[in-house]
Amino acid sequence: MPKAEAREFRVHAAHIDRHHAQHVTEPSFEAAAVAYLERHHFAPDGDHELRVIVHDMASGHEHSFRIDLATGETVSAD
Repeated sequence: MPKAEAREFRVHAAHIDRHHAQHVTEPSFEAAAVAYLERHHFAPDGDHELRVIVHDMASGHEHSFRIDLATGETVSAD
């Protein structure tokens, strides 16, 4: 199976201002969210979840994800 083409994303945690977003190159929105978390270590809040917003630089589409910091489970928050 061919590897998906990498795309440019701008990613930030919902509790952080958008101008502190990081650029990430990954094949999907989900992969960009996970790559962002791998670069930054966040202390879990009371429910051990973090909301991450991923913006596709080419298309302008945006998705958000809730990520369980204890298990790594990632679900759409749209």
